[in-house]
Amino acid sequence: MLPTTSVNSRSQGNGVLSPRDAARHTAGAKRYKYLRRLFHFRQMDFEFALWQMLYLFTSPQRVYRNFHYRKQTKDQWARDDPAFLVLLSIWLCVSTVGFGFVLDMGFFETIKLLLWVVFIDCVGVGLLIATLMWFISNKYLVKQQHRDYDVEWGYAFDVHLNAFYPLLVILHFIQLFFINYVIISDSVIGHFVGNTLWLIAIGYYIYVTFLGYSALPFLKNTAILLYPFALLILLYLISLACGWNFTKMLCSFYKYRVK
Repeated sequence: MLPTTSVNSRSQGNGVLSPRDAARHTAGAKRYKYLRRLFHFRQMDFEFALWQMLYLFTSPQRVYRNFHYRKQTKDQWARDDPAFLVLLSIWLCVSTVGFGFVLDMGFFETIKLLLWVVFIDCVGVGLLIATLMWFISNKYLVKQQHRDYDVEWGYAFDVHLNAFYPLLVILHFIQLFFINYVIISDSVIGHFVGNTLWLIAIGYYIYVTFLGYSALPFLKNTAILLYPFALLILLYLISLACGWNFTKMLCSFYKYRVK
């Protein structure tokens, strides 16, 4: 059941937060609370995090609707529960081990691959994309009449995690069943299947990212976040015409990184 209570109970009579409550709503306080809960598994709502993961595939709009409820009840857009991040990390570890198995990597090679995927592909790239989107959205997308509002950096990182999860499942799980027998073969079907999975995965990333920022009522022109779709489709068609196999290139890159 989604929360629908109001934040007025934490406010003073004139609608302004008391100094004590205001201190609890600073970025530092929110970050401390989030990191502290990482070490208290009993306080995490894993059932709700699994619900979010399911609906990121079937109805991502419902996931962002919950972000609205969080803003109403807890006065923040970003997650205050690290359960989603914990489950995503588990998914990342399991899928990467599967990737190492499919690519016939040894134990230490798989560990190296896991460290690369976690700290570079997910965290490193995520920090870079979240910071870039946080800057762009606050600089160019905030409506003129709402200049006193801003996009929380934590929310920008949450949007990245939401968009990264479907991409991870498609490229690091579903794709595993087709790599050795279909995708990395030098056939037209292999190129088509592999590159189509990449098209779907990156398309999901773009779409879920767009939904994340369009859900913020104080942003404008968020439709421009869908423009990369045109470049994505063009690159997809060029790759099929030129015989580029993105999955085969990824496998070669991973093998090179773990040497």
